[in-house]
Amino acid sequence: MELMRSSNLPKPVKQSNLVFSRQGVIRGLHYHERGQSDLFACLSGMVRIVVLDRESGEHYTEDIGEGNQVALYVPGHYAHGFEALTDLLFCYHVTAEYDPDDPDEHGVPWDDPRVRDLWSTETPILSARDTSS
Repeated sequence: MELMRSSNLPKPVKQSNLVFSRQGVIRGLHYHERGQSDLFACLSGMVRIVVLDRESGEHYTEDIGEGNQVALYVPGHYAHGFEALTDLLFCYHVTAEYDPDDPDEHGVPWDDPRVRDLWSTETPILSARDTSS
């Protein structure tokens, strides 16, 4: 499976990350003010990607992984998150390196009314960072 072809992307990839998540985990929604974009690919299992245009409220969701082996590109100004529909191994390539001294990570609660109905669960497993306020 080809994960990424740099010549097809509008910006060059600067860092790649690998995530293992258990079924029921939701991460996000996150966005990047400085414009970091993400390319998501599920290597094993199934993941639901949720994307939100914070200005218009328009949203998009796609389940990728086994059965739909595609990569999904999300421009940085959109809020985005994922739900592990199964235990999964997930890869995402980003167009900016993470800077722990000046992180460009902002959030929209997973249960924001614009996206709440897009998840398959109402009782997700959340990190402290992703709990709604």
